[in-house]
Amino acid sequence: MLSMLACLYILAVAAFAVPTQEKRIHHQQDLSDHAHDDAHSFQYDHEAFLGKEEAKTFDQLTPEESKDRLAKIVDRIDTDKDGYVTHSELHYWIKHRQRRYIEDNVNKHWKDYDQNKDDKISWEEYKNTTYGYYLDEEFDDIDNKDMYKSMLTRDENRFKAADRDGDGIATREEFTAFLHPEEFDHMRDVVVQETMDDIDKNRNGKIEVEEYIGDMFTPENGESEPDWVQSERKQFSEFRDTNKDGYLDAGEVAHWILPREVDHADNEAKHLIHDTDTDKDEKVTKKEILANWNMFVGSQATNYGEDLTKKHDEL
Repeated sequence: MLSMLACLYILAVAAFAVPTQEKRIHHQQDLSDHAHDDAHSFQYDHEAFLGKEEAKTFDQLTPEESKDRLAKIVDRIDTDKDGYVTHSELHYWIKHRQRRYIEDNVNKHWKDYDQNKDDKISWEEYKNTTYGYYLDEEFDDIDNKDMYKSMLTRDENRFKAADRDGDGIATREEFTAFLHPEEFDHMRDVVVQETMDDIDKNRNGKIEVEEYIGDMFTPENGESEPDWVQSERKQFSEFRDTNKDGYLDAGEVAHWILPREVDHADNEAKHLIHDTDTDKDEKVTKKEILANWNMFVGSQATNYGEDLTKKHDEL
């Protein structure tokens, strides 16, 4: 009986220790997972303006409660207290809300890895918590041990890049760079290299069009390529492959997944002001925002209306 319990304990520890395969960063994170289509829903705008979790809270409020809370938020956005919300104030607010989402994600994981509670996370703490049981066994008990060994190597390389002072210990800011490298300029090379490692199957240091397509689509026997795959081939040749040599090098991959010129928060701030600024003075008052409140925040009523629209579209 005791030996059986011991086996069950080891299996339980193993189940906790084996990490899930890390999601590759494909591009800079957008402000919302929803499509930006105001004709059908303002959900993208709600999550961009409030943050994903706070947007869910507003969806449970009555319209009156939502408008009341929005009015208080407008007072916070108007930092110079001149009665107007400018593009720069709204841009800063949206960036702040998105940053808070990242901070909440880091805080959620922090306690799992900070084993000695010194408010720092060493590489040894992260490694032992994530891979612990299998480190002693050289991953021999796992079917795909090569995959886990490569994951360990990838994690170590990313941790070293995030650990800017090279002391083997991550501060909260450094650990944030480790978990969300797409948000930090000094992590760009790591994100690009991880992408190259995943897609460049023949290890020639560049991505061919078939490798690019193969990362997105694997046809079944006799299946023809759908239109979206043909569209991706066109994207590769006309836009991704900027030097037209038939391949994507590291620089072209960086431009693809981490385009420096794209600022989602800036675009959203311009969009919200443009659609709310009735007198076209390029800034908005609280009155103008509240007149278009359902573009900024949701409520029980807007959710009900969206549900009706969805049901109508399905008919």
